This record gives sequence, structure tokens and C-alpha cells, in this order.
Amino acid sequence: MQRIVTAELDLDLGSSVDLIFQITAAQPAPVLREELTFIQGDRVYTPTEIIDQSGSRLHRLQGDAGTLEVRYEALIEGQVAQRATSDLEAITYLRPSRYCQSDEVFSQARRQFRGLAGLDLITAVSEFVATSTTYTPGLSQGTDSAVTTLMTGQGVCRDYAHVVIALLRAMDMPARYAACYAPGLRPMDFHAVAEAYLDGSWYVIDATRLANRRSLVRIATGRDASDCAFLSYHGGHVGLERMRVEAVVVPSDSADVTALDAAAAASDPALDDLGELIVLA
Repeated sequence: MQRIVTAELDLDLGSSVDLIFQITAAQPAPVLREELTFIQGDRVYTPTEIIDQSGSRLHRLQGDAGTLEVRYEALIEGQVAQRATSDLEAITYLRPSRYCQSDEVFSQARRQFRGLAGLDLITAVSEFVATSTTYTPGLSQGTDSAVTTLMTGQGVCRDYAHVVIALLRAMDMPARYAACYAPGLRPMDFHAVAEAYLDGSWYVIDATRLANRRSLVRIATGRDASDCAFLSYHGGHVGLERMRVEAVVVPSDSADVTALDAAAAASDPALDDLGELIVLA
């Protein structure tokens, strides 16, 4: 399966500012081609690439006042084997975090999911969050947590992921957050999902049901959204003037009807088998 992913950001920098981006496909994704540029007028910036322990790629640069145009495009081929997870990493994803306060939802989780474990627990938590939360673009705040979302019953993809993660951790299952490109997502944007650690593998949970999990492309992995922001900055003002995100599945052979059908199916959320355990690339 081939996927083309694109991100375009136009930023208004009010002064010299330290910029950190997470918009590229994570390592070790099978990237056939890739282009990442940072342009300001006649100036082309060369960022410093930093790769964290999970394979997330951070690109850092010191930008000057003015309009900065960020462009990224990559062609991704197939899936990739997961990195091995250490005991320390698994322990980290059992602990409460900034937006996933598993300690605060402990009592609710234990009452609601008592006696469940493994796949049954993953299925039950995903179904609960999917049916108890309303997708409401524009109403969620960047500081909303799993506790906030459980109280309001509304949010966007990051909020769904936070609730899933908090509930799973409260039930002693390691869970983490993943930012990704999602072919077929509408409205198109950077997407967020949860991952649960079961029998040595990480399985993706998308309680929004807005994307087909088979076609996702990982960008970043962390405890919650605070580890996976597409942009963070320090020391100055940054305004987001424009953003465009796109992700599509392309057929291996555009003349082959079967390949065309397979590409369409892989990006159709309605064709995602919710009972299947899926590993995110």
C-alpha cells in the first residue's frame, strides 16, 4: 500500500523564535521519497533533526521575524515492523500524564470495566468512548484533558485518544498517544489515535471511527498530545496563517481495477473492521 502525505504551514513569526516541528513520517517508515523545506523569502533554513526513542522525528530551527513557509511531502510504501518496547517504556505508559489522568479516572474505570482484560478490555473501552463522546470541531480547548472530555462528552480526535489512554492505564494496560496522517479523514487534518500494549505489540484504537486504521502513517508517539504537537515554539510569537494537510492511498497500479478498489477500501473508514487488532505503521 502506498500513501502520499502532505503538510503545508504558513507561519507569521513576530520575532526571532525557536521552532520545533513534528510533521514528518516517523522512523523507520518505508519512505520512497520525501521533501521537507522551510523557506522565508529568499532564505532557506536547514533544521536540526532530532529523533526520540520511539522514532518520532523533530525538526528544530531558529526562525526570524516574517512569514515562514513550511512544506512537507512524502511517499510511503507498505508497513513497517514495530520497534521493540523496553520494560521501562511500558512502565512509562502505565503512569498518569498531563492529559491522561488515569489516577483520576481509576474508580470509574474499575467499576465500568471490571473483570475485562486483553482484547475484551480494548474493545469495551473503544466502544464506550466512541458512543459516549460527540465529535465537535472547534469546541475543544487545547488544554482539555481526559477528565474534561469525560465530563463534557465532546471533543476532537486528541480528546478521544486521551480518554481511551486514561481508561486503559487505569485498568493496568499500557497505552500511548500517536499523531498520524489519516487517508480518508474528513475533515482532513493531522489525526490522533491511541495505542494499547498487549502481548508484546501495540494496537491502534481510533474511537472517533473517522479513519481506516490500516492506512495510517505515524508521525509521533508519546504519553499524550503534549509529546506529539505538530508545532511548539519558545521565545517569541507565532501565528498560524494557513495550514493544509492531505493524505491519500494510491494504487500500486492505476490501470488495475483490483488495485484501485484496494486503495479506495484502505482509506474508507466504513470498511475498517473494528474487531480486528491493527498495528500502526
